[in-house]
Amino acid sequence: MPALLQVRSATADTSRAVLHLVHTAVDAEIQRLAMGISLAEKRLAVFEGKYHVSSETFIETFASEDLEGGDDEYVEWAGEYKLQMRLQEHSRQLQEVEYAVA
Repeated sequence: MPALLQVRSATADTSRAVLHLVHTAVDAEIQRLAMGISLAEKRLAVFEGKYHVSSETFIETFASEDLEGGDDEYVEWAGEYKLQMRLQEHSRQLQEVEYAVA
């Protein structure tokens, strides 16, 4: 369900100006999140290429004993995957925001 962001101010002009600033800030954050997602995808691609398996399959079925790098590699891959999921969720939430002047 989309979040509705309403801005109330003494004047409609001020409300619109503040709403524009907030919208601009949210758009900038969405762009930062997109860059983070892209970087995570590149780092995940290294693991996926090395083991010929998707990160989703890795999370569901692998243990550190299955990886050449053991615990360190497992933690790195799992952490990167979880970071990507978190960034995607934050991006999705921000993209659903609706704006209104009250």
